Amino acid sequence: MLAKIFKRFVSGPTSNPQAPEGHRLYAIGDIHGRLDLLEGLLAQIRADDMTRGEPKAEMIFLGDIINRGPHSAQVIDQLIALKAACPETRFLLGNHEEIFLSALNGDRKALRFFDRIGGAEAILSYGITPQAYEAADFDELAAMLQAVVPTAHRTFLESFEDMIVEGDYVFVHAGIRPGVPLKEQKPSDLRWIRDEFLCASGTKDRPLIPGAIVVHGHTIFNEVVEHPGRIGLDTGAYRSGILTAMAFEGDKRWTLQQKSQIAAT
Repeated sequence: MLAKIFKRFVSGPTSNPQAPEGHRLYAIGDIHGRLDLLEGLLAQIRADDMTRGEPKAEMIFLGDIINRGPHSAQVIDQLIALKAACPETRFLLGNHEEIFLSALNGDRKALRFFDRIGGAEAILSYGITPQAYEAADFDELAAMLQAVVPTAHRTFLESFEDMIVEGDYVFVHAGIRPGVPLKEQKPSDLRWIRDEFLCASGTKDRPLIPGAIVVHGHTIFNEVVEHPGRIGLDTGAYRSGILTAMAFEGDKRWTLQQKSQIAAT
């Protein structure tokens, strides 16, 4: 199946990228613990979907749902409930989820790194007090984290995907390694790559992937970025107060944004 999907991307560029026939897709950028923005954006998506009629919405979350913002645990709860209500919803594993899972599995190096990249806010969202957090060494912090994170949260995050291909769109968290076929892309690149991918955005005549557009998060921009080869949807929700989604149907696409005046510190 995957071989058939990837094979069509070597046939040459298309002038009008297409979502799969009979599907309306909504891709949601990096949430980073902003439950308020997530709830508002989901309400917008539901309203937009209802006004357009069939087909029904299918949502793809681009990863980094946790860290930096204040409500990581609550965001996970919300998305678990969303998945239960809308089983067709799909999730990509971001680099922040990857490190979180490694920390939960006892990797002390990962826990230290997790702490440096906004993990403190995620840890506090599970009910650990600031005083207990500050007083704990990393061994104690690991034990506390393993005690408070529900098994359902870990199981949910472990179910996340590396790449989603829908029609002429390739959804990943961070990007792809230029020059490497999709089926040979490494998960580490899909979750962590930045400069090599961004600097090779592609042109109309020489896109990153012939016949496809990469849709990604991971790298913050002040607004949605659209290049011939890629679309970036991370508008820095945790610090800007703006969470972005893009919808895809047929050869059309449009943007929805939830905005707040309150940004995380």
